[in-house]
Amino acid sequence: MTVLLNSEVLGIPCRRGKVRDVYDLGDRLVLVATDRISAFDVVLPTGIPDKGKVLTALTLFWLEMLGVENHLLTTIPPSGFEALAGRLCVVRKARVVPIECVVRGYLAGSGWKEYCAAGNVCGVPLPPGLREASRLPQPIFTPATKEEEGHDENISFERMSEFIGQSLAEDLRERTRSLYNKAASHALARGIILADTKLEWGIMPDGRVLLIDEVLTPDSSRFWPMVDYREGTNPPSFDKQYVRDWLSANWDKTGAPPPLPDEVVARTRAKYVEAFERLTGRPFAG
Repeated sequence: MTVLLNSEVLGIPCRRGKVRDVYDLGDRLVLVATDRISAFDVVLPTGIPDKGKVLTALTLFWLEMLGVENHLLTTIPPSGFEALAGRLCVVRKARVVPIECVVRGYLAGSGWKEYCAAGNVCGVPLPPGLREASRLPQPIFTPATKEEEGHDENISFERMSEFIGQSLAEDLRERTRSLYNKAASHALARGIILADTKLEWGIMPDGRVLLIDEVLTPDSSRFWPMVDYREGTNPPSFDKQYVRDWLSANWDKTGAPPPLPDEVVARTRAKYVEAFERLTGRPFAG
């Protein structure tokens, strides 16, 4: 299995994020999902084979299943991009809303930490006595700023409204909640809990709101196997948990991170593929 850490298409400018390479074709963009993986806000030197293809295929599945207006134009590679087939999307250009739209159905991650400290998450009050991984009385909307470097910052809905305006904030809150509920129901029928997810939105020149970027992948969502779920614990997830666990035991988070051992790479790839196959009901073709 080959690993794509950096794509390169001669003559076309490229902007590299943690995982995606973005090419500007003037009237549209090409988003390429590489096999890079990040942990603790650092891109690691070792990639995960097929990760980019899994993320792309899963995003395409959700866009079709959810039926939401989005930025996708085609997955047919433009001239020069043929070698990147299966891991690219050609998309409309849109003005990106500078907010991560997050919905949480369960108390985990930074939400759990905020609850322990203040009894709320992003200003949303929650009942006392909840435990880690508790199912919330109802899903809550907990926006965050989009940061180029480091962690996104959780903010209140009121702060989000100050950034982008009350009307748009309310609209995106409802759109995000609706998609979370639909996706969570589908996942649960497949034996998977969708604990939380973050979605991104863009605005077209005519004012249309489009769903953009990756959608409901293990990189943007917390998926738990229902059979392993236990309230009061941190359930295993379909993502880079093996990577984080190994790094925590073998790296002090200073200096360059070490290469990942083959076993961690293989187990991480298997988790991504399992997430795709269980959520879609399809075998991963690679």
